[in-house]
Amino acid sequence: MSKNFLARGHIRALNRHHKIAAAGVAALGAAAIAFSATPSEASTTGTSEAVPTAQVVYSTEPIKDVKGTVTDQLAVSGVKTEQIAAKKQAAADAAAAKQADAAAAKEQAVKEREAQEAADRSAQRAEVDKAAPKTYGDNLDGWIRESMDIMKKHGIPGSYEGIHRNIIRESSGNPMAINLWDINAKNGIPSKGLLQVIPPTFEAYHVPGTPKDIYDPVANITAACNYAADRYGSMDNVYSAY
Repeated sequence: MSKNFLARGHIRALNRHHKIAAAGVAALGAAAIAFSATPSEASTTGTSEAVPTAQVVYSTEPIKDVKGTVTDQLAVSGVKTEQIAAKKQAAADAAAAKQADAAAAKEQAVKEREAQEAADRSAQRAEVDKAAPKTYGDNLDGWIRESMDIMKKHGIPGSYEGIHRNIIRESSGNPMAINLWDINAKNGIPSKGLLQVIPPTFEAYHVPGTPKDIYDPVANITAACNYAADRYGSMDNVYSAY
C-alpha cells in the first residue's frame, strides 16, 4: 500500500473515534445536567442534607382578605354610600319630627295657658260681680232690666220686648201716669203707673224685694208681670187692656 492510502485510512478511523467520543461526552453532559437539576434524596459525601420536594396542597375554602375586581369594589362602595345617605336622611327625619313635636307641645302649652288665663279672668269678673251690686240706669231701659232680674229670681216669665211693648201702649213710659176716665176710675180705683195697675191688683201681686209703691217703676212692672203670668201665662201674651 502506498503511504497516502494508509494515511487516509487512518484519518477515517480517527474521525469515527472522534465522533463516538464526542457523542459520549455530549451524553455525559446531558446526564450531568439532568442529575444536577433533579434533587436527590441521598446525601453526597461532604455536602449538606438534600432539600425535600415541596408538596402542593389544594383547598376548597375561599381565600380571605383578597380584594375583588374593580366592579365588585365599586358595588360595595355604592352600597356603603347609600347606607350613609339613608342614615343621614333618617337622622334628618328624626330631627324634623322632634322639632315638630316640640313646636306642637309649645303651641299646646300656649293654648292651655291662654285658657287658664281666660278662666282666671272669668273667675275674677264673677268675684267682682258678686262683690259689687249690679246697677241699672234710672230710665225705662234700666227699670225693665232690673225688674226682669227680680222676675227671674221668682220664676216670673216675660221678655224685654213684651214688657216694653205693653208699657208704651199703657203709659208711654211715664211712671206717674194715671187713668181717670175708665171704669176703674169711675169705681174709685184708677189704674196707675207704667203698666196701669189698679191698687188691689198691685197689692195682691206685689213681689218681695220691691217697694210697696204703685208708682215705683220696678215694683209696678214686676207686680203687673206677676199678674199677667197668672192670668195670661206671660206679659208677652198681652196685646190690649188687661
